[in-house]
Amino acid sequence: MAIERTEALIVGAGPAGLAAAIELKRLGVARVLVVEREDEPGGIPRLCHHAGFGWRDLHGVFTGPGYARHYVRRAEAAGIEIRTSTTITGWQGPTTANFSSPGGLGQIEARAVLLATGCRERPRAARLVPGSRPQGVFTTGSLQRFVYQQHLPVGRRAVIVGAELVSLSALMTLRQASVSIAAMVTELSRHQIYFPYLPAKWYFADLRARAPLLTGARVSRILGRQRVEGVEVTLAATGQTEMIPCDTVVFTGDWIPEHELARLGGLAIDPGTRGPQVDPGLRTSARGVFAAGNLLRGAETADVSALEGRQAAQRILSFLQQATWSERVLPVQTEAPITWIFPNAVGAANDLPPSGYFTFRVREFCRSVQVCVCQGERLLHAQAFRALRPNDSARLSRRWLDAVQPDGEALRVVMR
Repeated sequence: MAIERTEALIVGAGPAGLAAAIELKRLGVARVLVVEREDEPGGIPRLCHHAGFGWRDLHGVFTGPGYARHYVRRAEAAGIEIRTSTTITGWQGPTTANFSSPGGLGQIEARAVLLATGCRERPRAARLVPGSRPQGVFTTGSLQRFVYQQHLPVGRRAVIVGAELVSLSALMTLRQASVSIAAMVTELSRHQIYFPYLPAKWYFADLRARAPLLTGARVSRILGRQRVEGVEVTLAATGQTEMIPCDTVVFTGDWIPEHELARLGGLAIDPGTRGPQVDPGLRTSARGVFAAGNLLRGAETADVSALEGRQAAQRILSFLQQATWSERVLPVQTEAPITWIFPNAVGAANDLPPSGYFTFRVREFCRSVQVCVCQGERLLHAQAFRALRPNDSARLSRRWLDAVQPDGEALRVVMR
C-alpha cells in the first residue's frame, strides 16, 4: 500500500474544504491535499442552478455552479491538488487515513486533518413515512441530480415536504423542470424561509404564489404503486386527513451531518448537532483533527461554510506552527426547545468562535424569551430575544467565556 505524506489533508471539496485549502496556501502551507469522493469538486452548490450564492464570502451573487467553479478555479490556480473519486475508508491514527481511489488503495499521513464532509437530508425512509414505495420520491439533492446532472423527467405535479430555505431551492428546481407545485407542507405554524441575503427575498416573492402553503400538517402516507399518485396529509389541529393528488414528492431539510468518518475515527459526537464536537478553535476530540462546515450542524448556507473554512485554516496553521491542543474541554449542552449550539465545547485555549459569536437553533417558534448559559448553579450569561424561529440560526454572545471555570461542570444552555 502506497503511503503519502502531506502537511494538511482536507476531506471534502465543498465550500468549507476548498475555502480552507485556498486560505492555507495563502498562509504559506506548502503541501495541502483535498480528497473528494464525488467525481467533481464543488460540493452541493454545483447542483443548485439558481442564484443566491456568494453574498457573504465573495460579495456578489452567483448561481450554484458558478459559485462552485469560482472556488475550484481558485484552488487550482493556487496549485492545490484536488483528488476526486477518492474515498477515505478508515483511520490508522488520528491523522493517518486509508483511502480507495481508481488508482488503488493507499494511505495518507498528515500533520493535520480537516473534516469538511457536509450534510445530507433525511430521506423518506428515515422519516418513517408509511405507504408503498413508488417512483417519484426525492430529497432536494436527488431531485437536483435528476434534473441538472442526468436531465431526467421528475414528474408533472409535486408536493414539497418542508417550508424552509432549502425547500425554496427544491421549488426553484421543480420550476426549472416545468413541474407545478400542488403544495408546500410544514408541520410548523408558518413557513421558515427567511432572507439572509436579498436575492432569496426576490425569489420567494416571485414564487410564493406558485406554491400553496399548508401549515400545521404532516405527510402521513404516500399513495400509489408504480408511481406516486398522491399524499395523505394529516392536520395537527383536528387530526383530519386529506389527499393531495401529485406524482412527485420532495422531502427537504431535516439534516444529518455526514459523520461516518468522524465516528470511524472515534471522535466525540454532539447529541444536538449529531456532528463532531468542536471547541471555538474548531478542534475535535482527536489531536490534530479539525472540522468545519455543515458537517458540524445542518445546515447553514454555502457562504457561511466557506467563511468557516477560512477560519479553520487559521487554526490549522497555528497548530502546525505551535502544536498546542486543548486536551480537556467542557461540553456545552442544550435543553429543549433549543436543539443545538455551535461551537458545542469550550477548551482551555483562549479562542473565539469562528463567526465571533455562538449560534443556536430552536425547534419551535418562541417569543420574548431569555437564553441562559449556566455552569452548575452559576448563571454565566442571560440574553433576551424577542423572537426565535425554527431552521434559522440565532446569535448568542461570547461574553460569558471568561467566566467559565475550566475544571468545573459541563455548561448548559437553557431557555427561560
